[in-house]
Amino acid sequence: MTLSRRNLLATTAAVAAGATATTAASAGTAHAAPAGNGGRRLRTGFERLADDGYARLDGQRVGVVTNPTGVTRDVRHIVDVMHADGRVNLTAVFGPEHGFRGTAQAGGSEGRYDDPATGLPVYDTYLKSGQPLADVFTASGVDTVVFDIQDVGARFYTYIWTLFDCMEAASLAGKRFVVLDRPNPVTGRAALGPVLHKEFATFVGREPIAQAHGMTVAELALLFNGEFLPSPVPLETVTMTGWKRSEFYDASGLPWVPPSPNMPTPECALVYSGTCLFEGTNLSEGRGTTRPFELLGAEGIDGSWAAAANDVGLPGVRFREAYFAPTFSKFQGRTVGGVQLHVHDRAAFDPVRTGVALLVTARRTWDGFAWRPDNWIDKLTGSARVRTMIDAGADTDEVVAGWERELAAFRGTRRQYLLYR
Repeated sequence: MTLSRRNLLATTAAVAAGATATTAASAGTAHAAPAGNGGRRLRTGFERLADDGYARLDGQRVGVVTNPTGVTRDVRHIVDVMHADGRVNLTAVFGPEHGFRGTAQAGGSEGRYDDPATGLPVYDTYLKSGQPLADVFTASGVDTVVFDIQDVGARFYTYIWTLFDCMEAASLAGKRFVVLDRPNPVTGRAALGPVLHKEFATFVGREPIAQAHGMTVAELALLFNGEFLPSPVPLETVTMTGWKRSEFYDASGLPWVPPSPNMPTPECALVYSGTCLFEGTNLSEGRGTTRPFELLGAEGIDGSWAAAANDVGLPGVRFREAYFAPTFSKFQGRTVGGVQLHVHDRAAFDPVRTGVALLVTARRTWDGFAWRPDNWIDKLTGSARVRTMIDAGADTDEVVAGWERELAAFRGTRRQYLLYR
């Protein structure tokens, strides 16, 4: 039998339906404190919403913007939990890139369909914004739009711009907006990297924030509402308790659900805000391997790249000469040479500086290096500066120094919207 998206969803319906028979009350109360956080138990925004009997949603027709990461601590999907609870009038689901149930690859979505597990209408938000997306919210009949998606902390990860677009559309449609918070898996210690220049705005960066923003989705929602939306939306945020800005994801005690097909682990998220820059080159960024964004390479690269990268002396990371054959994407089925990143000190590791150093050393050690012809690197970094400086022979420190002033300004703005210590 050919396993299509609809067949896959139908196959999972019975499992999901069985899971919803468990009461929603257990979503936030029946679990011990996770190890590694000093006995504190992190409670997500959804857990706090459920523990309060969904009082914030009382009397509202509710639609949820979510994907497979919108799960409880015992890995039930929040849509299944809410649908089974008579205290919530859940009437619609809105799916982002990759889809609500996560069956689509990068650059795809699931379209409009009825969810087999719940019967709820699922609307597609991908590549919709402004009035067309507002029309989707209006057609759905919801009063309140709830957002619950796990982010990974990078400006070019599209879910935060789904958040932005949905907030703007909700404002246009006269809808209330509620954001359920989750941890930034790579900590919220600091913002890093270049800040987007507005003329380079795309769906991988709508507004001028840093490449690694160091914020949670609730904090970003407050920033978007306060700084960027032309007409602020009626916004509520349901914060976490028990989360500290210095904590990585494994301290949360929460299960990791891949937010997208090429984000399989928290370790991948840790390097992503730097190594995703290789999407803007002719090198493989590791898609089609078991270690996307940790493996980088191309045909004709040998051990000289790993040696040059190690010679930079970047904190917290070492580079191994590596060979791999991607099963899809760039160099599909062909053996390529390159590097694998091994982060040995997460607290010292700077992913954006590391990504730039790898670009600089790749260009210097491999004569086949080239940018993508569409200058996609400029969309990822937020301006032409990184590309033109590297082409002019700048080293890593010089490239990083080029964005420090604008980064300092963003950090000052960001500080106003932080919710956690």
